[in-house]
Amino acid sequence: MATTETITAGEGHEAAALLERTRDAVNPELRRTVESLPGSMRRVAMYHFGWEHADGTPAAGNAGKAIRPALVLAAARALRGPADTGDGDGDDGLRAVVRAAVAVELAHNFTLLHDDVIDKDVRRRGRATAWTVFGTPDAIITGDAMLALALRLLVQDGHPASAAASARLATCIIELCAGQQADCAFEQRPDVSLDECLTMAMAKTGALLGCACALGALYAGAGPDEVDAMDAFGREAGLAFQLIDDLIGIWGDPGHTGKPAGADLIARKKSLPVVAALTSGTTAGKELAALYAGPMTGDDVHAAAAAVERAGGRDWAQAHAADRMGRAVQQLSRAVPDLAAAGGLLALAEFVTRRTR
Repeated sequence: MATTETITAGEGHEAAALLERTRDAVNPELRRTVESLPGSMRRVAMYHFGWEHADGTPAAGNAGKAIRPALVLAAARALRGPADTGDGDGDDGLRAVVRAAVAVELAHNFTLLHDDVIDKDVRRRGRATAWTVFGTPDAIITGDAMLALALRLLVQDGHPASAAASARLATCIIELCAGQQADCAFEQRPDVSLDECLTMAMAKTGALLGCACALGALYAGAGPDEVDAMDAFGREAGLAFQLIDDLIGIWGDPGHTGKPAGADLIARKKSLPVVAALTSGTTAGKELAALYAGPMTGDDVHAAAAAVERAGGRDWAQAHAADRMGRAVQQLSRAVPDLAAAGGLLALAEFVTRRTR
């Protein structure tokens, strides 16, 4: 069985190529679906995906990395389903799995529009967030409409997996919302345990990555055990993804992330490295707690980042991300015993845990 140590640096190039092929396969259907929205919702969505400027004129476009739709396609391919992301063959099965990938991406962007409002983030993908341009009501309503589009895509599809896929995505969204609600509640609580934070992150991030892999398995005609194993793989990889994302939220380069340095610290978020530091019992952890008790100035942000590192939060998050990736590979081997057939999934998992932005 392969381990995370056997995944080579070359798979970073494989992941980049897979993501590019995914965008080529998914973006036309994604754009057609978004363009079906009426009036101002279409305008907000087109701006959010980077296809238009705020005034409605065409833009170069930055619809995101497409990690989640790539997982759908890679999972289907690993289980020998219709997931050719090259030229394709016009097969109905291929079109169905692409629509499933689009549905997952729409659901993901529903969460982004809402998260930006909740977190009061003013930058995403290098430009102003939709709510700062169009207002909070339009951003929230457009997010709601995106979720409806995602479910409609699956429900109206005639593929045999359609009903199971739509039910699974709906259940995932409920779990994801519970994770988001817990995340918001943590900001109002002085004490949050690491186990609570891990459970929240699994729901908020791991659930949708797991669902993406499960949908790929469903559209490949996999059985219940394989579908559940794919879901578990995505969840574990998703938690590793969140750990790395939390590290980037503290130490990421604003030129790459499109967000201010230490954005999560400024918002005093109870991210995983922060909670690990706060619960460390160290002097640095106590210093961090004192900083989190009040508003953050520029100097405070630097001091807080240093305190997280000295308290061991950074090292713990990096080590735990590696551990979760090991668990993810074990789950994947239940669905695909010959991991050579799951190269795309392994490359994507490696990509999301080695990225710096």
